[in-house]
Amino acid sequence: MHPNQITEWKKQLLEGAEDVFSKDKKAETGPDIKELHAKIGQLAMENDFLSGALGRIGEPSAKK
Repeated sequence: MHPNQITEWKKQLLEGAEDVFSKDKKAETGPDIKELHAKIGQLAMENDFLSGALGRIGEPSAKK
């Protein structure tokens, strides 16, 4: 282990130690579940639409 690496780690610890050990730290919130479910629904609808449209491309009655 190189001494410069240890010195760098010590510097980083001293700069960020207050943030690590502070009790006022806000809990990180995860992603919004409702928003993700809405996005999943939207993408599922788009996939269904596109798969139907792509299926009609090869049909002789498809518009050109």
